[in-house]
This record gives sequence, C-alpha cells and structure tokens, in this order.
Amino acid sequence: MPFSSLSPTRYPVRRLVGSSPDWQEAVCLRDFTFPWENTLAPQTEFRALWDDEKLYFRFDCVDEDLVLGSGKTLKARVLGSDRVELFFAPDLDLTPYYAFEMSPRAEALVYAGQFYRQFEWDWTCPELTLEAEINGSSYHVQGSLPLATLRRLGILKPDSMAFHVGVYRAEFSHQADGSIHSGWMPWVNPQTERPDFHVPASFGVFELV
Repeated sequence: MPFSSLSPTRYPVRRLVGSSPDWQEAVCLRDFTFPWENTLAPQTEFRALWDDEKLYFRFDCVDEDLVLGSGKTLKARVLGSDRVELFFAPDLDLTPYYAFEMSPRAEALVYAGQFYRQFEWDWTCPELTLEAEINGSSYHVQGSLPLATLRRLGILKPDSMAFHVGVYRAEFSHQADGSIHSGWMPWVNPQTERPDFHVPASFGVFELV
C-alpha cells in the first residue's frame, strides 16, 4: 500500500549532528491522545534522530500514577506496566510487522505479528539497545535500532528515506477498588470503535531528513 493513501501523518526524523544524540535538535512529537476516553491525556513527548548507522529514539512521559507489572515473566511484567511502544512495518498489509513494547524499567517485549493479531512471541531483536529512568512523576525510555536491521526486515526499502511506524503509549492507573485501568494513547488515531494499535490506520510515516 502506498505511503500517501493510508499513512498521511508524517514525522521528520532529523539527522544526528555529532557522535551522540542531542535531543534538542530533534522534532518533538506531542500528538498523543486518548481517542477512546473522554479524559485529558498526560504529557507525552517523542523524539527521534538518525545517522548512517542507527535510528535513535526517546520517549518522555509524565506519569503521576506509575504502574509496574509484577509478573514472573518478562512478557507479564511488560504487558502489566505503563509503557511506550514502536511498531514497524514493511507495508500496511502488516504481513509482517514488528513490535517493541518498552517499560520504564528498560524491559522490552519484542515480537513479530501478522495482520490480524497473529503474534510470533519467539521473534527477537538483539540489536535493540534500551535504557530507561524513573524520575518522580515522570519516566523516560530511549534506545536505538541499526538501520541495517530495518533494511534486513524490509522496513527501510533500498533508495528510500521513509518507512511505516506506529508510536504509542500504554497509560495505566490504579483504581479505588484495587483494579488497574488500561488507557491507550496512539500518535495516529486509527478511528477504531475499540482501542486497537494493531491496524494499518494507526501507523504514520517516518521520513529521514
């Protein structure tokens, strides 16, 4: 599917100047909403930069009520936590796509998927680097992926400077009855009736500029 038809929302990824990311040089993306709830979304900022070797990314999230999963497995801990997410796809058929769900404890659940919601939990991406920090009522998560990995997976096509990405935040909160409320914040509102990131309409386009 072409970039222009189903992915009109674009984010310019500026080229890194120097040997390490200066996040002030990146375009700050703040367009995260609660499309399935009538409530104000907490502040979320996303930034990305690139050089000849890697795509660098960073999330900064205000969170007054941090939820951290306590499961015995990494999957349970990440899925039970507040977290940020990046999905990458070679095209909008989503066959396949690749998901990176990353918690404030720098734990990452990575998996491959096929539309619709057919998950390959054994898929791994050891090339991902990740670090995170919790600081009072906020947390940040940052990391990098080699451009060579994006090319190998067919995400970044030869002679192309654009690719399909979904950017999301899972915002959980404690309820008075002891339960956890799950809130879902996409960059691109997919206009689905129920919360769903795993659809083509939730993806935008990153352009390396």
